[in-house]
Amino acid sequence: MFKGSVHFNDPAGNSVKQYLAAHGAVFNATTSYDRTHYYATLGTQSLEGYVAIEADRMRNLWLHDADKQAEMTVVRNEFERGKNNPNNVLHEEVQAAAFMAYPYHHSVIGWKSDIEKVSVEQLRSFYDTFYWPNNATVSIVGDIEPAVALALVMKYYGGIPRSPHPIPEVVTEEPEQTGARRVTVNKPGQLGSVEIAYKVPSALQADLPALEVLGEVLSNGKNSRLYRTLVDEDLALEAGAGVESLRAAGIFVVTADLSPGAAHEKVEQIMLAQIEKIKSEGVSADEVNQVIHQYRAEQAYGRDGTDAVISDLNEWISAGDWTQYIRYPDSIARVTPADVQRVARQYLAVNQSTTGWYVPETSK
Repeated sequence: MFKGSVHFNDPAGNSVKQYLAAHGAVFNATTSYDRTHYYATLGTQSLEGYVAIEADRMRNLWLHDADKQAEMTVVRNEFERGKNNPNNVLHEEVQAAAFMAYPYHHSVIGWKSDIEKVSVEQLRSFYDTFYWPNNATVSIVGDIEPAVALALVMKYYGGIPRSPHPIPEVVTEEPEQTGARRVTVNKPGQLGSVEIAYKVPSALQADLPALEVLGEVLSNGKNSRLYRTLVDEDLALEAGAGVESLRAAGIFVVTADLSPGAAHEKVEQIMLAQIEKIKSEGVSADEVNQVIHQYRAEQAYGRDGTDAVISDLNEWISAGDWTQYIRYPDSIARVTPADVQRVARQYLAVNQSTTGWYVPETSK
């Protein structure tokens, strides 16, 4: 998408890279399970040129084999860097075991063989399937006049037709899990890790705020339950918990990076014991209130700047409802200790879990 389009390209001296670099912009693209996000942070005076370029590459992209070959090596290097990260490798294995039918079974970056062998024709087919205005959202954040910005969008996007076909939707449904699942990864490394994942509802479901607070109670700060029972006891270097919410479903993940000499089984037992303790005894009002106050502070800090705002906004667009960007902090603030205990009991069942161990191979 950065290699040129019919009206904006390197030979013409006006490609997206040339234009944005000349205007001092920060720009890139990111991919995730439910969306691809192209963005630029630039001066308001440069907005029209960028809107024109984005509109052109929505339907007039160049797709040349030489460009594909050059980008293939870049993506393959990114893939290989990910495979050198033990936590990333373990998480991919756990998620693949947790989701059997949903496309979330596959990692975002895909498989090395696909990266190396994908054809320009396959790229063109994907592009012609999904890159249409009725499958996209243009978000503009900053010191702008709304009427002027909307006029620019209409000027450059207004003539692009809707897709000639319905945008494909995922119709597959994840079957009910029938028991606990386990995976083990044996690869070179120094330290082990444990990850436990539980499937939870999609990002727009009403229980997500309580699950998010549950994750923070377990792992946010030195007074959190996992820190006190694992890190303070020299069993783990780090411990975390939280929701990874996606459009169709999500997972609640609990993780621990083991200290040297710590046993996987003991760390896993402590992680499970802390979850069971919340199920049986609940959490305190002080714990929940502390999480809510921290969340408000983090939100205020995280929304300082147009790039931070638009990134968060686009994730909610991807989930299916941009208004959650505004309403979700209030949903967090309404979470009660009873809500936290209820969602722990409802979703964090051992027979609905997927547990992974990263066990480093020792040199022979």
